[in-house]
Amino acid sequence: MMRGLFAAIGFLTRLPVPVSTFDDARAQSASLAWYPLVGLLLGAWLCGLAWLVHGWPPMLSAAVLLTAWVVSTGGLHLDGLADSADAWVGGLGDRERTLTIMKDPRCGPAGVAALILLLLTKFAALASMATPHWSALLLAPLLARGALTLAFLSVPYVRSGGLGSGLVDAPRAACIMGLLFAAAVCVAFGWRGGLALLCALVVFAGWRHACRKRLGGMTGDTCGALTELVEVVVLIALTVNV
Repeated sequence: MMRGLFAAIGFLTRLPVPVSTFDDARAQSASLAWYPLVGLLLGAWLCGLAWLVHGWPPMLSAAVLLTAWVVSTGGLHLDGLADSADAWVGGLGDRERTLTIMKDPRCGPAGVAALILLLLTKFAALASMATPHWSALLLAPLLARGALTLAFLSVPYVRSGGLGSGLVDAPRAACIMGLLFAAAVCVAFGWRGGLALLCALVVFAGWRHACRKRLGGMTGDTCGALTELVEVVVLIALTVNV
């Protein structure tokens, strides 16, 4: 069980874990159920940092928070967002062309624009917080990683040998428990948690429809895009509805 948690932490964050964890196929598979908890831990880290920089000039504290957010994950999901944006624009509706572009390590103009706009929006949301919005900082990372767990339970993985190929056989019951845990945390925040959960589900539904229509399923890159989209939408919703 704990090796699954270590595998989730090692993949989703830059925190050091035993190297042997990544050689254990069962730990990799079991890690999917722990994704929501890792998201909550990331949110708790952001809340702690927000408390430390509270009282700083808003733009400076927002820059520190956003930098810590990106560094903590190693930009893993941002890479997927950029690749997905390039592929969706350059793929011209064709499945094989879209998949081919996603494999290209270079970042095109659509990818660069997507990264800039998303990071700018996150920065603006963080800078708009007169006081730290604990629910936004906790629930955005939590629901974004929970969306990944839901994705692997409900969307086919179309890239054999990709980063997510080891998660397709994840224990379903444990993953459902992880999703129930995420929902319970949202319930604890009352209507704000309900709003965050609704936003995450709407984003997930739109993403799932787009992936199935274009690709017949998902890839690791589209999962990265899903993570970033859920984070930014939840962050906007909870920042606006103070």
